[in-house]
Amino acid sequence: MAPSRAHHVSIFGLGYVGAVTAGCLAEQGHHITGADVQQAKVDAFKSGISPIIEPELESLLQAAKREGRLHATTDAAEAVQTSQVSIICVGTPSQAAGRLNLDFVRNVCAQIAAAIREKKQAHTILLRSTMLPGSTRSMVREFFADLIESGLLNVYCCPEFLREGTAVRDFRDPSLAAVGTHDGKAPATNEALELLGANAQILEWEGAELLKYSCNYFHALKVGFANEIGRMAKHLGVDGARVMDVVCHDERLNISRYYLRPGNPFGGSCLPKDVNALSGLARIEGVNLPLLDHVIASNQAHLDALLEQITSKDSRRVGLLGLAFKADTDDMRGSAMVSIAETLLGRGYQLRIFDPSINLTRLIGANEAEIQRRMPHLAQLLCSSAEEVVRESDVIVASQKCADVESLRRVAWAGKSVIDVNGWSELKLLSWAYEGVCW
Repeated sequence: MAPSRAHHVSIFGLGYVGAVTAGCLAEQGHHITGADVQQAKVDAFKSGISPIIEPELESLLQAAKREGRLHATTDAAEAVQTSQVSIICVGTPSQAAGRLNLDFVRNVCAQIAAAIREKKQAHTILLRSTMLPGSTRSMVREFFADLIESGLLNVYCCPEFLREGTAVRDFRDPSLAAVGTHDGKAPATNEALELLGANAQILEWEGAELLKYSCNYFHALKVGFANEIGRMAKHLGVDGARVMDVVCHDERLNISRYYLRPGNPFGGSCLPKDVNALSGLARIEGVNLPLLDHVIASNQAHLDALLEQITSKDSRRVGLLGLAFKADTDDMRGSAMVSIAETLLGRGYQLRIFDPSINLTRLIGANEAEIQRRMPHLAQLLCSSAEEVVRESDVIVASQKCADVESLRRVAWAGKSVIDVNGWSELKLLSWAYEGVCW
């Protein structure tokens, strides 16, 4: 299908991402100039020969060559002169210590910047190379600041989500597309959306960069999780593939957005107990499950970070909105907020708490026993309303949406810090010191 308007696009780096991007954009009717430092790769590309083995790619390049929409060069200035949009797809290999080597990106940015200054015409750069958060902003400061200020240049971060073996199909029908802008607002020009995703999510540069790593980390975690469950299953004589297949049948909790939101450490009577139980069984049986073994440690690190954020404030008057491990329950077993309260009390903080679901006269069993053991004076700390907590505290830790925001508007918020753990975003309208989700 022909695009609404054909762009002249230069693509820097004719490796995996660059070659696929070139072939797929050429298929859409755009004019492509590939740029690479290797003459042999450039010559092959001009002839429509793919530098990689990828289904359908070479036929796309051959078609683009026949139709006169494919060119390549080792001259960066020539590539910029023949295009209005430059897509940077050069590699970012790992160094010995694990850090990324951005030399290729830096070299290309310097060359493109010099060419735009010589050209003196408006240009757009789409950074598609995988870089750690902060890299795009650093490149802009070093190479492009004057060009952006003069109105000659727009820079966007457009991470790629292409899988080897299905890259052409993924480009045509992306599972995810994102465009990073300097402020997270809509792009000032349309090239990024027209070329790399009409329905792209818009983030800040750093958010788009982190998104790429978040996806790959999540994929790696899923592979590691499935393999560890598989090892445990094999040791027990269980069909691990069948177990994981049934896990995936639950599309409400397991394969869904549920739980995939920064917020409270996990707690309650089930998750801590069951994670510890399976890890304990694995250790007894001699099955090495390092990923699962570190889940509790990761949860504790999250709790420690929240505690550090609270104690970094100047005031020792802290209010908790929510004490149970989640909203609409009075279960305080394993609750992160109980751990926070217990620690703060031990350090001499003045604490006020509101949780509409907690009625001490109705606590029974293990729930009552735990709170009696850990916080025997809880009754003296509980307030009858969220407004009372806010009035008597300087640091507000909101772990639940447990109050009417309109009633909270009547409370004086000046000078109070709000640590919003789970995204009670209406609080942002009330406090100048709102610190957002997951602090």
